[in-house]
Amino acid sequence: MPASAPMPVLFLGHGSPMNALADNAYTHRLRALGQRLPKPRGILCISAHWVTDGTFVTRMAKPKTIHDFSGFPPELFAVQYPAPGSPEIADLICATASDAAIQADEKTWGLDHGTWSVLRHMYPDADVPVLQLSIDGTRPDQDHFKIGQALKPLRDQGILIVGSGNIVHNLRLIDWNAAAPAFPWAIEFDAWVAARLANKDFKPLYHKVLHSDAARLSIPTPEHYRPLLYTLGAVDAEDTFSVEYEGIEHASISMRCIRYGRA
Repeated sequence: MPASAPMPVLFLGHGSPMNALADNAYTHRLRALGQRLPKPRGILCISAHWVTDGTFVTRMAKPKTIHDFSGFPPELFAVQYPAPGSPEIADLICATASDAAIQADEKTWGLDHGTWSVLRHMYPDADVPVLQLSIDGTRPDQDHFKIGQALKPLRDQGILIVGSGNIVHNLRLIDWNAAAPAFPWAIEFDAWVAARLANKDFKPLYHKVLHSDAARLSIPTPEHYRPLLYTLGAVDAEDTFSVEYEGIEHASISMRCIRYGRA
């Protein structure tokens, strides 16, 4: 990729927090992706696990590792991801997306598992500044896409924008058997979204996305789906599309990971 090209933009299905400790096909693909990408100046991650009233960006120099889950083994709670933050990049984000009224968070949040469970595979040395952007739970889907559009210029500043969630995420119907076959509705909706991603047909993905029983079962709550919309808003006309990983875990969790960027 030419030095002048903008950074790619990613959406990563993160699934179970246990993927942070896993050594499997999914984590191998994350590791390979991190090795292929140009090293970013900073990473802005929109994680499904930080939902707020208003939009915030972490501004602390040393964000804490947040273990925002329960019922998992002690090894997972022992994981630390000591990536630095960057007040300078936080200010750049607020200034770049000024219309989005992004507020600085200096002490409330940090890096939750939607961020560190994927980045510890992509950037295991934790040597790239990482910031999180919150999801305003009061806004409709279209607004999240628009915030992604406002963030797009950051790609020209060396910032890697990463949405971290899951296209299909239904914990009420999850099957903890690792070999459980995917539900037909999960396959249907994941494929429907995938077709629109490949064609850059984004409007159906933020305008009345809950159009079918498969969609409603796949998105029983919106927080894991919405990080995708920030990613799509930051895509430009010259970007090419690639699938970095696909598959459905535990019958009802899509692990689809995608990239838009220059060839």
